[in-house]
Amino acid sequence: MTTVNTNTPSQALLDAVNNKKNSTGTSVDEAQNRFMTLLVTQMRNQDPLNPMDNAQVTSQMAQLSTVTGIDKLNSTLETLINNVQMGQSYQASNLIGRSVLTPGDTIQTAGEGGYFGIELPIGADKVTVNIKDGSGVTIRTIELGKQDAGTIPLTWDGFKDDGVAAATGNYKFEVNATIGGKVAESTNLSFAKVLSISNYPTGVKLNLSNLMTVDTTAVKEIF
Repeated sequence: MTTVNTNTPSQALLDAVNNKKNSTGTSVDEAQNRFMTLLVTQMRNQDPLNPMDNAQVTSQMAQLSTVTGIDKLNSTLETLINNVQMGQSYQASNLIGRSVLTPGDTIQTAGEGGYFGIELPIGADKVTVNIKDGSGVTIRTIELGKQDAGTIPLTWDGFKDDGVAAATGNYKFEVNATIGGKVAESTNLSFAKVLSISNYPTGVKLNLSNLMTVDTTAVKEIF
């Protein structure tokens, strides 16, 4: 009696599809043809005393439909993702030349002060901003008092507490917020201009004038 291959058509199909991941020359159409060839061969060489039943054939055909369906779904999703990324790139390109507030603790000043901001998830009874020089010494303290929740754009006039103008350069700032005598959560925001955009597998990113690269979702306010 002719020996029947123990690899079922469904298994052969799965093997073919798996091989497709490693070889661009193998397509799902080829896998379908192989599946049908193996199925016909199996039916011709089946044991007359133990023939394949309709349920078995139906099951194997269902596996074929599932695998090819998944392949088409993956192709559709890939196209959809590419279209979404193109749309994101187009929208992000409108930000080039605009200024934004994004998470960061740096203030850039050119002798005329600088812009920055903070974000409060909940309101605070008292908010204090300390601007520090490169040595970590506080050169200016700004009392903001009570603040509501939200994004708060701020301006530093560029002067130190002693009334002397700070030198041009980059400064750090820290925020102390309290509510009911307890520390309240806050996020420091840096001000920068959007110079360009870049497309990454994870999405569109903005290249900023402060040398930071951020996701578009990181933008808290646009100017």
